[in-house]
Amino acid sequence: MTMRFEDPAAEFVLAAERVFGESPRVLDGSRALLVGDVKLQLEAGEKELWLIETHGPLEHRLAMVEVQEDIDVALRRAKEKLSGQL
Repeated sequence: MTMRFEDPAAEFVLAAERVFGESPRVLDGSRALLVGDVKLQLEAGEKELWLIETHGPLEHRLAMVEVQEDIDVALRRAKEKLSGQL
């Protein structure tokens, strides 16, 4: 008998690299990534993608993007939100 383990959040790392064009730093077992000074964190059963600005130990939640079917879509929306705030 072969057992198979799936972790949908593992695709999060690869999708973030595709969307942002750089290798993110993995935090918290692939549920949170650091892209530049912004932490992207999956919460609420991987249905919410939070954009969190980091300055040393301080964090400020900038926005939340709902994750529906495709993590790539959510990450593209997150990137648009970040572009609008810079």
